[in-house]
Formats: sequence, C-alpha cells, structure tokens
Amino acid sequence: MSTVAAQTHAQATAPSAPAAAAAPQALPAKVAIIAFEQAVIATNEGQKAVADIQKKYEPKKNTIDAQGKEVDSLKAQLQALPASASDDERASRLKVIDKKEKDLQHDAETAQTDYQSDLQEAYGKVAQKVGGTAVNYAKTHGFTLLLNVGGQQQANPILWFPEEIDVTQAVINEYNKVSGVAAPPPPAPTPARRTTPAAAPKQ
Repeated sequence: MSTVAAQTHAQATAPSAPAAAAAPQALPAKVAIIAFEQAVIATNEGQKAVADIQKKYEPKKNTIDAQGKEVDSLKAQLQALPASASDDERASRLKVIDKKEKDLQHDAETAQTDYQSDLQEAYGKVAQKVGGTAVNYAKTHGFTLLLNVGGQQQANPILWFPEEIDVTQAVINEYNKVSGVAAPPPPAPTPARRTTPAAAPKQ
C-alpha cells in the first residue's frame, strides 16, 4: 500500500472527534410563580383526596375522643373521693387512669402517624400529575422559568413578585379540566347564633 493510500485509509478508519457542544444561549426571561403545594391541595382531586382520608379516620378520631373523655371522667371521680377513702382505693384508681392514659397516647400517636402517611401518599400521587400540568402550562404560555414559592419543606427565597406572573390558580383550573374530578360540594352553612336583644334602658 502506498504512503498516500495508507494515510487515506488511516483517516477513514480513525474515530471521528466528538462534536463540539453547543454554547449556552441567553434567552429573554419570562418568569412564572406557582405556590405548588397550595395548588395540589386546591385542585378538585386534591380536595377530594383530603376529604376521603378525613372520612376514613373519623371513626378512629371519635374513638380517641371518647377515650379522652373517659380519662377525664376517671380523674374527676378520683378528685371527688371523700377524705375517708382508703389509700388502696386511690392507688387502684390511679393505676387504671395511668394505663388508660398510656393506651390513649399510643392510639393517638398511631392514628396521627397513619393519617399523615396516608395524606403524604395521596399528596404525592396528585402532585406528580399537577407537576406535569404546571410544566406544560409554562411551556405553552412561553415562560422560560417556573419558580415554586412557599411550601413547608423549603425557605421562600422570593421576597416579592407581581401578581400577574402567579400562575397558581391558572394551573389549578387547567388541571381540574383534565382530571375529570368534580368540584366538592360547598360546606353546609353554619346556623346563625341567636342573640338575645339588649334590654331597653329604663326611663
């Protein structure tokens, strides 16, 4: 093989150099703000999920409330014992109260842990879907940056922003359209308290 042919063969078989990475470019900034956690919970699906979990734990809450009232009643009975009551009776009542208080604390802590776990699981499922809607909304409306404001898990680095760039409610509305979940019924009105008219001043 000639020298020229060898050089040509070597050039043809040599691995090609990696293409140069495209240089980043500055884009005109169009920023949107969203209170993401608030948006997730405010969607129809988020409200329904919270209401369903509250309904699920309502019987347990009623049981714990009843346990608390029982402990309070036993304490009141202990306080009402006459001075002539024996030390053995007082000790026996204290032992019962102590056990019921421990049972109450255990049941309440377990219920609270389970309740929070269910809430987090439900929130995560809705948040994943709302997050996709938020990103699509930002892209569709030409925003170059979407910032989350507020939330319990992070410090809020945004000190001020004009209201017109807050897309929280817009994302909520957009997600409600695609989720197919109906809005929850409004809460029943609270009966107005009947006030007693003030007595007319004596003449």
